[in-house]
This record gives sequence, C-alpha cells and structure tokens, in this order.
Amino acid sequence: MKNTKYVFVTGGVTSSLGKGIIAASLAKLLQDRGYSVTIQKLDPYINIDPGTLNPYEHGECYVTDDGAETDLDLGHYERYLNIPTSQANNVTTGRIYQSVIDKERKGEFLGKTVQVIPHITDEIKNRIQILGNTGDFDIVITEIGGTVGDIESLPYVESVRQLLWELGHENAIVIHLTLIPYLAAAGELKTKPTQHSVKMLMQSGVSPDILVCRTEHHISQSIKNKLALFCNVKKEDVIESIDAETIYDVPNLMLKEGLDAVVLKKLQLPNDKQPELKAWNQFLKKFKNPKNTIEIGLIGKYVELHDAYKSITEAFIHAGAQNEVKVNINWIHSEDLTTLNVPRKLKNLNGILVAPGFGERGIEGKIDAVKYARENNVPFLGICLGMQMAVIEFSRNVLNLADASSAEMDSETKNPVIDLMEEQKDITEYGGTMRLGAWDCELKENSKIKGIYKKELISERHRHRYEFNSDYLTQIEEAGMIATGRNPKTNLVEVVEIPSHPWFVGVQYHPEYKSTVLNPHPLFVDFVKAGLEHSLK
Repeated sequence: MKNTKYVFVTGGVTSSLGKGIIAASLAKLLQDRGYSVTIQKLDPYINIDPGTLNPYEHGECYVTDDGAETDLDLGHYERYLNIPTSQANNVTTGRIYQSVIDKERKGEFLGKTVQVIPHITDEIKNRIQILGNTGDFDIVITEIGGTVGDIESLPYVESVRQLLWELGHENAIVIHLTLIPYLAAAGELKTKPTQHSVKMLMQSGVSPDILVCRTEHHISQSIKNKLALFCNVKKEDVIESIDAETIYDVPNLMLKEGLDAVVLKKLQLPNDKQPELKAWNQFLKKFKNPKNTIEIGLIGKYVELHDAYKSITEAFIHAGAQNEVKVNINWIHSEDLTTLNVPRKLKNLNGILVAPGFGERGIEGKIDAVKYARENNVPFLGICLGMQMAVIEFSRNVLNLADASSAEMDSETKNPVIDLMEEQKDITEYGGTMRLGAWDCELKENSKIKGIYKKELISERHRHRYEFNSDYLTQIEEAGMIATGRNPKTNLVEVVEIPSHPWFVGVQYHPEYKSTVLNPHPLFVDFVKAGLEHSLK
C-alpha cells in the first residue's frame, strides 16, 4: 500500500484566482516526474451537486464516467492529467451534510448530539482520504473552493487543520493561492492583501507551507523576501504566478518557478526525474503557431458566460492544435436568431455547432441554425439538445411534419420526434436523475462516425432526459437522415448523420467531456478539419 501524500490548495483575497489551474499544473508536473496523482475539489455550497444549478450561476456542469455531475474544475483536471475522475473527486457541503444526517437518522451516532466538530469534519476528512486509501495514488491534491474567511469554508479549513496534525507535516502540506494587486496610481505591487489573507488562514490554525502569488507584474526578490518574513514561509516557498497567455502555459511557468520541486522537498519525496513535458510542449507549439484560421459558430443560450461551454471551447483548442488551425469561436445567442437574419449572421462561418441545453428558450433559433447548415452545406455538429434540434428541423422541413417538436418543449405536439425516455416518466425529482455517465454506443458500418472513431464500439458520457423517438426512425431514414450510432442494450439512437451532406453529425452524448490535451477528441478533430476544408473552398 502506498503512503499517500496530501497537498491542500486554498485561496485568499478574491475568488477566480485559478486554484484549479494551479492544482492541475502542479499535478501535471508531478505526473511527468513519474508520480501517480489525482485531484479533488471540495465545494462549499449546499447544493448536492451542480446538476440543478443554472449555468449562469456556476458555469458548465461536468460529467464523469461514473455519472457524477461535478464542478467544471474537474474538466481541467482530466484535460491536464489525461486520466478520468469520479464521484470521489468532487464533494459538496450538501453531500457532506446529507451523509451525516442519513447516519444520524440510522442511529449510527448512538444518540450523541451531532455537531460540526467532530461529525461534519470527520465526514470531510473521510471524503478527502477516500482517493488516498485506494492505494492508487502517490499524491492527492485537494482544492478547497471559495476563499479563506468565507463562513461556508470554515469546516473545510478546520478539517485540513486536523489532517495536518494527524498525518504529520511530511505527509500533508498547504499551498495558499493569493493575489498581489498592482496599484497603477502608486505604480507598485501591494502585499498587504496577501498578508491579511495568510493571517486569516493562520487564525483558523492552518499555516501555509507555500505561497503562490497571482500577479500582473513580475514580483521582485525584495517583495518575495517581505512576504516570506510576514507570512512565516521560506523565501524559496514564495512562488510567482504571473498572468499567462493561455492556461496551458501555467505548467511551464510553475516548472520555471520550481513549485513541484518545493512540494517534493516538503513531502520528503525523491526529486530525481525532471519534468520534460515533451508532448505537452508539442501541443503548445502547434497551438501557438497555427497555419490557418477558421470561424466556428457556437449557437447556445448561455453564451454571455463562456464558462457555460468550457469543455466545448477547450475541445476546440485541442482539435485546433491537432489540425494546426486557430479556431475562432463566434458566440451566437440562439434567441437572437430568426428565419430572416440567419443568413446574414451565419454566412461567414466554416462550421456550426448547436450546443447542449435544457428548456424551450431559444430553440427556434437553434432550429433555424441547423436548417442553414443543412441547406448550405456548412459543417454541422449537434451535441445533446443540438442533435435533437437537428432531428426536429429535419422532421419539419424535409418530412413536412410542421408541428414536429420535443415533448420537453411542447407536451401537446402530435409529432414528438424527441420524447421523454421511458425510465424518466415516473421521476419527479430533478437532481441526479438524468441518464448520466458513460454508455456504450455501436457505430454503423461505412458511416462517417465510424470513420471518425475508427472503431465499432465507443463509450461516451451522457446527460439528458429526452431521446430520439424510434417510432419515427423509418420515415426519417427513408428521407435521408440516418441513425449511425445506437446503444447496444437499449437501442437508443445516439448518432444521426446526413450522408448526402459534406459533414453533418448529431450526437446525443457529450464528446467534449473526454477531450484532453494529449488525446483531442476525434469528433472535434474531424469537425475542425471539415471546417478547414470549407474555409479553403
């Protein structure tokens, strides 16, 4: 059994400093040194998971193979490390309290008064150590959401304090990410917010071992010395994290600063093999030196918040680099599209992606976008709801079923070409009840999709309640839209394509969740390639 070491990443001063990117970058460097590493996220909100949260509130809901609906940071973890995460990699306060209350109801606490300490903190400590106890990992990095001083984060910080004492300082350390703001009027960087943040952390009984300082300007040695003196850390333990051109530059910046070396020293682990990041830097070189540029329209209803489609935008970065193409994403709100303005708004695009989503708002615009792509031979990719919109558009405009719709948007439609899945019909609760996680899909011989994947059986992640209504399959196929991917057990239609179109594919699953830096998703790679061919015509 491995003696698993733990690294805790906390944040101070302000949110959105990039704890997830720092955690993922550190993990990448340690992985490149030969260590087995995983990352987990502790989220302080009381929702059980982000599955019921509006994307405007929380950005994208990421889905793992085992069906966990998680924070979008888990997407970064997978994209950097190229290994899957699971239910154990994301824990929320809601899940912690639910578990403790369930135990209390079963009488597991033998009539004792249930309190934050020890019951809630014990549950948090158990969740933190689940991954370490598998024996699969040398190092578990745990990112604590929110900022130090938040009321909701206090039980997590207290749990870290207890674990540092229980595990011993050679087995667990704390990295504190903070902000060094630049005051333009004074023309200088200010350390006081960091000092206050560290002081607040220390008041909770936790003293940081390493400071990572987000900054717009390089931090001088004198500032590092000052921070070391006032924050009770060594000079070499103050790490600069300057604003990067891209998040994929951060591992190299952290390597240059020696973050991984400092961590290994504190955890008393061998520092023999230097990270080379060969494949990573090959990707970066292609990404930063594209030979062509294409325009892809992303049609969605949450486009004001780009994080709502985080995995899709990152998948385009991976696929673009593979094709040595810069993918310019044109963010197009589906509510802004009408039959009249679609030709003007979409005319300069080399590809159209109709994004996932829920509810009826903006769906007519999505349908109009599909029609434009189909009739004008523009490469088209529909994901989840986007695939369903493609089926509806085809049914209305090719089969002449004028009222064709989804039962989600129109429960009275006489032609529900998209209908509620059978197992969903008796479900009344929304949280965690969709078809979630990895499901198999069998691909049809001689289809475009099989040519893309180059295999017969694939496994992809799902997040939906409604499906292609197979009652309409025969007439849809006779008219020229073919079901080329199906679940072998349920016969659920997973992929549709139009063979007479240069590149028209709709998928019920979410390919974007499985795209990583080292393994760009083949569907996105081929879609970008089709976009490039369209641009060169």
